[in-house]
Amino acid sequence: MRARMYPVLVEPEELLNISSKDVVIIDVRKEEDYINGHIPDAVSLPLARVLESMDPKQLHRLFRGIGVDDASKYAIVYDDTFGALAARVAWALEYIGHERVSLLSITYGRWVSLGYPVEKGRGKDKDRDTEISVVDDTSADYDILATYDYIQAIIEGIKQLQQGKEAKSISDGSNREKGNGYGKVLLDVRERLNYLDHHIPYAMNIPWKAFAGEDRILKSVDEINSILSYRKISRDDEVIVYCGSVGTLSGLSYYALRLAGYSRVRLYARSLKEWRSLNLPVEGFKNAHYWDLSAE
Repeated sequence: MRARMYPVLVEPEELLNISSKDVVIIDVRKEEDYINGHIPDAVSLPLARVLESMDPKQLHRLFRGIGVDDASKYAIVYDDTFGALAARVAWALEYIGHERVSLLSITYGRWVSLGYPVEKGRGKDKDRDTEISVVDDTSADYDILATYDYIQAIIEGIKQLQQGKEAKSISDGSNREKGNGYGKVLLDVRERLNYLDHHIPYAMNIPWKAFAGEDRILKSVDEINSILSYRKISRDDEVIVYCGSVGTLSGLSYYALRLAGYSRVRLYARSLKEWRSLNLPVEGFKNAHYWDLSAE
């Protein structure tokens, strides 16, 4: 995984002071919402277009079409959905190897309520239909992506560890058997009741809302670290986050961990939607108490 050189979050005042020549502001809301009002100079790229493909070449072409056409461009992404949609798009940029990407620390609605400038209309037409050279997909950062077979290998590794003599070394905490003793943590960030109903085997649960701020898309670094420390998730662990569908809620959680200084984080972008479609195993705790952590 590449070292992160740019901040996870950019503050509104910082955004206003960045030269428009150096930055591409990406609005990931629906196009009609963008037309009704957006941050000045922002370009429209609805999340749905990003979700059409996981192929690095196609994603390169898509982002180049809105002006993120070389490594010098600084992409700042925002939405009006508590940061989850923006996080999924920002992650897609990192996935194709673009290192200069951050999230706006607040939603568009908060931007408006604070009296920051807005503009209406279609904005600048940066969606160019020009000939683009073929992109080698080896530029993708596969270290931040988890696939279903990667997770299957983790599950098998944990099984073998529990069945062997080393299983005793992870009996010192209820969540140690869920991956920490193996150095891998599967983190389900859906709502608690959804997790208790069904989840990927050996996954633990921290609902995404635990990371969300009140007036900001994410809590402070100290607050996030406190949550992760309480659940005994170590900085030495590799954390694989997933949610129920396309990686939006887990994308926001991915950036919460990165904000807190966790460097070994992967997103299972296709999440439970793919896992269930492949008829892969799940487990659940039908009779568990809502906050019973022993149900992990």
